[in-house]
Amino acid sequence: MLKAVILAAGKGTRMESELPKVLHQVLGRPMVSYVIDAARQAGAEQICLVVGHQAELVRETVGDGVKYVLQEQQLGTGHAVICARDFIGDEGDVLILCGDTPLIQGSTLKKMVDVHCTSGNGATVLSTVLEDAAGYGRIVRNEDGAFIKNVEQKDASPEEQEVKEVNSGMYIFRAEALQEGLDSLTNDNAQGEYYLPDVLSFINCQGRLKVDAMVTDQRDDIRGVNTKQQLYEAEEIMKRR
Repeated sequence: MLKAVILAAGKGTRMESELPKVLHQVLGRPMVSYVIDAARQAGAEQICLVVGHQAELVRETVGDGVKYVLQEQQLGTGHAVICARDFIGDEGDVLILCGDTPLIQGSTLKKMVDVHCTSGNGATVLSTVLEDAAGYGRIVRNEDGAFIKNVEQKDASPEEQEVKEVNSGMYIFRAEALQEGLDSLTNDNAQGEYYLPDVLSFINCQGRLKVDAMVTDQRDDIRGVNTKQQLYEAEEIMKRR
């Protein structure tokens, strides 16, 4: 079975609005509704939203078609997923998606699901190559092109900051491997947060299951919306589509 967890707890301070970030509209629909649609198109049978800021308003707007868990404190992406552990369970695979990426297409996620399952991966991250990679986590590979780790911008060495392959923040995990990885998380980093990408390194170091990144050429798919300008840009791309 394929499940999906969508991270939707953020306040969205940079939007300069009281509305929860994921409820800002693109072409008359809340951003998060596009992510829910994409997850379903990729084959997710059950979907859970991790809510926080104005959780009740998010529930009221999105409705009963999905499950909800509450993240009372925003302590990072890893912590958000920990809040959904009961939903994730130990069987099948789980997509981890972001509620503020309305341009993600179901076809892109379906391709990632297929690559993950065909390769027998423990975890697969959606990546793309950007000329300006500032702000994104970087995908670090060895000389043979095999995945080594993800490193956040603030923790990256000067050499790692030159890497152009970036982490979209979207993943598919084997549920059992994800649960083990969540147990290993610490907040020993520049932000003092629990980073979900650290689970990738944990699974990789165990050596039992492969971790990889699937590079998509659909660069707009990974665009996050954090400001009103980015919201406007997402809407323009959606119109063109």
